[in-house]
Amino acid sequence: MKLTPDEKSLLASVEKGEWKRIPDFPREAARYREAARATLRKDKRVNIRMAERDLVRFQKTAVYEGLPYQTLISSVLHKYINGRMVEKAG
Repeated sequence: MKLTPDEKSLLASVEKGEWKRIPDFPREAARYREAARATLRKDKRVNIRMAERDLVRFQKTAVYEGLPYQTLISSVLHKYINGRMVEKAG
């Protein structure tokens, strides 16, 4: 597996034992697990219109990633509205 420089740095840090378990780990893990469930809960349906070429690109990318294209579209939108997706300088 090829790692990015950031991933290599993180792995080295873990292997050196620089990471320690947080206090009250079981309670914190349960809290984050519930937050993840709430984030992933899909309880609203949305219909959108998009250019066919964009839909085809989503579908091709989804096949490459091994997931349904609707899930990919939802993920992209989620990352964008949460500021985790930025526009490339062009």
